[in-house]
Amino acid sequence: MTCALITGITGQDGSYLAEFLLQKGYRVYGLVRRTSTFNTERIHHLLSDIEFIDADLLDQLSLIQALRRSHADEVYNLAAMSFVGTSFRQPVATGEYTGLSVVRMLEAVRLVGWPIRFYQASTSEMFGKVQTIPQNENTPFYPRSPYGVAKLYGHWMTVNFRESYDMYACSGILFNHESPRRGYEFVTRKITQAVAQIHLGLQKKLLLGNLDAKRDWGFAGDYVEAMWSMLQQEKPEDFVIATGISHSVREFISAAFAYVGIDDWSQYVEVDQQLMRPAEVEQLLGDASKARQQLSWYPKTTFEELVCMMVENDIQQATRFQPSTKHMVPILYA
Repeated sequence: MTCALITGITGQDGSYLAEFLLQKGYRVYGLVRRTSTFNTERIHHLLSDIEFIDADLLDQLSLIQALRRSHADEVYNLAAMSFVGTSFRQPVATGEYTGLSVVRMLEAVRLVGWPIRFYQASTSEMFGKVQTIPQNENTPFYPRSPYGVAKLYGHWMTVNFRESYDMYACSGILFNHESPRRGYEFVTRKITQAVAQIHLGLQKKLLLGNLDAKRDWGFAGDYVEAMWSMLQQEKPEDFVIATGISHSVREFISAAFAYVGIDDWSQYVEVDQQLMRPAEVEQLLGDASKARQQLSWYPKTTFEELVCMMVENDIQQATRFQPSTKHMVPILYA
């Protein structure tokens, strides 16, 4: 039986990947950091199928011990401080958890003594101030946030270990991928939850920053299949994973409100200048031709289907907890 160790297993991508690998017959181990509370919301339905291992991305020895305990054949390094906005406020912590932690995990993989296939979660934010449109594996990087810079460090260290030690180490340069399991701090989930709350009369306004920023949005459930496919190839390579279609935040808002029958959403949405990034990434658009050709991967979920899926989920959640939310102060999302 193939064993896989997933860091960030309680996150959006980790939960979908764990489901996917379990369906493939894998033994799945999840690396978790010991805290006073353990958030299992996204993987609650998988708790009996996953073995959890306590470790910390800042503690080299604990990572080596986690690998020894799991005897992993594959490592999926998804854990990071992954919110761009927070990275501006906590650049040093972002560097530790998003950048240096990659090296610690790579070193652990190198030192344990058996062949392990390593996947690093890279990001389209590394392209930042884009040099070409669309962006592919050969596009120069120009990150515009501490998060993007830290991810770029982890990306190049993955390349360096691959070339220096002949390790099977690769990076998936994933463009924005969303789902009903997306964190509430991300703009897409903020929008869909606010639309659900407004639809149910529980919220009046939605505060946002740049409505004209354009992103290549796909479904996280589709993207984890690409992660797995990368580790099944004869040799390790890096791949851009994207839909090849770009939409603005404004278009996302319009599609979300349209799902609940609201065509004129302008009365509910306000732009707050304080929510603008210090350095904006205006447009990200991926070219996943290499993934289509070599991995036979392509996105199965359309933009419209993704938005509707997320709004419907948030309506169901809000309806389920409506008795208690009536007594709460409505939250204005950024």
